Amino acid sequence: MLKTLLEEHGQEHLLRFYEELPEEEKREFERQIGAVDWQILDLMRHPEDLSGRGRIAPTPFLTVSEIRRDRERYLEAGREAIRLGKVAAVLLAGGQGTRLGSDAPKGAFDLGVTRPLYIFELLIRNLLDVVRDCGVYVPLLIMTSEKNDIATREFFARHGNFGYPQEYLRFFRQDMAPSVSFEGKLFLEEKGRLALSPNGNGGWYASLLRADILKDFPAVEWFNVFSVDNVLQRIADPVFVGATILSGRNCGAKGVRKAYPGEKVGVLCLEDGLPSVIEYYEMSAENRDLVGADGEPVYSFGVTLNYLFRAEKLKEISGRRIPVHVVRKKIPYLNGAGERVVPERENGYKFETLILDMVRLMESCLPFEIVREREFAPVKNRTGADSVETARELLIYNGVEL
Repeated sequence: MLKTLLEEHGQEHLLRFYEELPEEEKREFERQIGAVDWQILDLMRHPEDLSGRGRIAPTPFLTVSEIRRDRERYLEAGREAIRLGKVAAVLLAGGQGTRLGSDAPKGAFDLGVTRPLYIFELLIRNLLDVVRDCGVYVPLLIMTSEKNDIATREFFARHGNFGYPQEYLRFFRQDMAPSVSFEGKLFLEEKGRLALSPNGNGGWYASLLRADILKDFPAVEWFNVFSVDNVLQRIADPVFVGATILSGRNCGAKGVRKAYPGEKVGVLCLEDGLPSVIEYYEMSAENRDLVGADGEPVYSFGVTLNYLFRAEKLKEISGRRIPVHVVRKKIPYLNGAGERVVPERENGYKFETLILDMVRLMESCLPFEIVREREFAPVKNRTGADSVETARELLIYNGVEL
């Protein structure tokens, strides 16, 4: 059966070392192959055209001053939703701290100076602020990857979940996608293991459904999805929740005014009348530098990967395929002699979906401005911009003892 399946897709080379494997490894290898989405081979041969953009127009966003004016109204609506169990937080934590010089999960990175202070710990603290304000715990669903799942669970267990009750905490693994050579052959990472990589942060909802943990939280109507990168972000922020609910829209997006036109953040705008996030490298120089009558950049709202999604709309679109980005990468693999090869140049494709593409599928979105110095401290690099250094400075500015 396995041989027939692989022959059907021209992948019989994967069985080269099959007979050498112990029975347990054979079963795991068969499971991996059975989980492959063979449509990726069609995507490789006929990739979706993701380069062209529709008609781009700016979108008005709810400004900091407008939020302050109506804060109490938003706050009460958000608190009510949270108290009724309608809001869950989803932490995207599938990455490693490689760019920070660590092989551990990125959230396990220590930002402390005089004492240990981990990224995960800071995020839990931020969520506990909401717990204290609303008087209830918010379900926290943490998406790991195959490469860091065990390490992440063990890290949380070692630290007592940083005070978060286990009954409101769930882990689920991100789906994986195989890597493929330019000739369309799936790579082996080991003799009984496909070369797999996380399928991109756009797969969070499909992975969550597959984990079958939402039955534990049947009242949830909104998912606040956020990245592990930003240590200052407010999670399940009742003001953000309330503003989005009262707007009647299917999605909310926290964002900042760009520090300068070319800042490397995705820009929320309208594309053919629908909300879309345009990556900084996709934005034309003309639009990037366009200035309005008030002297301000027209496309000035940069997203921070902190979104609120209406569950009902997510169910509606769950049967649709999110655009798949086919990315050329250097992919280590096992050659025909069973030797591990680390290529010096790109040798194949990886397949990723992006959460920003989900915003368009939601059809309506509330852009919600935050104060950069209070809620935006990304940790992407060891030094320089958006780094450990800059995050520490902003944490100190916000009164966090390091």
